Amino acid sequence: MNHRSDDRPDRPQASTDHAVLTNAYTDGQPLTARQRLYDHQTPRYDLPSMVLEQIGDRAGMWLDVGCGNGYHLHRIRAQRPDVQVIGLDLSADLLIELGGAVLRADAAHLPLRTGRVQVVLMMHMLYHVTEPDRALAEAARVLEPDGVLIASTNSRADKTELDDWWAQAAADVLGNPTGPKRVKLSDHFPAETATAAVAAHFNKVTMIDLDGVIEVDTPDPILAHYASYRAWAHQTDVPFEATLEQVGHLLHAKLEDGPLRINTRQVMVVGSHPLEHGSPSKGPTPT
Repeated sequence: MNHRSDDRPDRPQASTDHAVLTNAYTDGQPLTARQRLYDHQTPRYDLPSMVLEQIGDRAGMWLDVGCGNGYHLHRIRAQRPDVQVIGLDLSADLLIELGGAVLRADAAHLPLRTGRVQVVLMMHMLYHVTEPDRALAEAARVLEPDGVLIASTNSRADKTELDDWWAQAAADVLGNPTGPKRVKLSDHFPAETATAAVAAHFNKVTMIDLDGVIEVDTPDPILAHYASYRAWAHQTDVPFEATLEQVGHLLHAKLEDGPLRINTRQVMVVGSHPLEHGSPSKGPTPT
């Protein structure tokens, strides 16, 4: 295999190609593995509940764009049976499993009329879009004048411990002093730029921090998280399975000194009153 040249970044860039994404999400297991890691986080955030709180009493039609395994969609259907919520995703396989009102669609080309919906969710998915700004523009277009967008993503500083452990394992496998960091999907739409990106299309933007610490006494949920990026293995610049096995050895050794801790930094961004229907943006408001 080809080794990385010195002028390449130390982190492989995750592809947003539709073929790669479709292959990554032929079933819900990779998403579930990533979601389950947060079961070990303090404080715990009930994201579907927080989403419903931000939406309030809005009714009408809602879109869950990039709905994946239905993490938010199921809760909305259970708690708000009065609304028409449609799940959108590129993965036909995931949509078949979800059932109900679903559409196979690209976030950058929403198949709905302008001003048609009250709520658009784009939860931890904008980094999968080649041009996130285009997807945000589409969300603003399809929303009613008083509609709301809720999006979420990770910080560039999120889970840096996972970077360090993977890089150490990769270095061991390659026989090099250092190894590349793991593939990190959210670098394509990080928290550091998310509020400004949303503010380009919405009059009012609020950012909610979701920071915490993940602590585990077994490497299993961490290894499942790493394994969920297998679809991007061809971009990691290391033998993926060998590195995954080596990470397991490293984590077992580290557990001798106590639980494994990971600092997580995420945000939820709420945009209301799309510029498609309003005045210049007031910009982001941290909370």
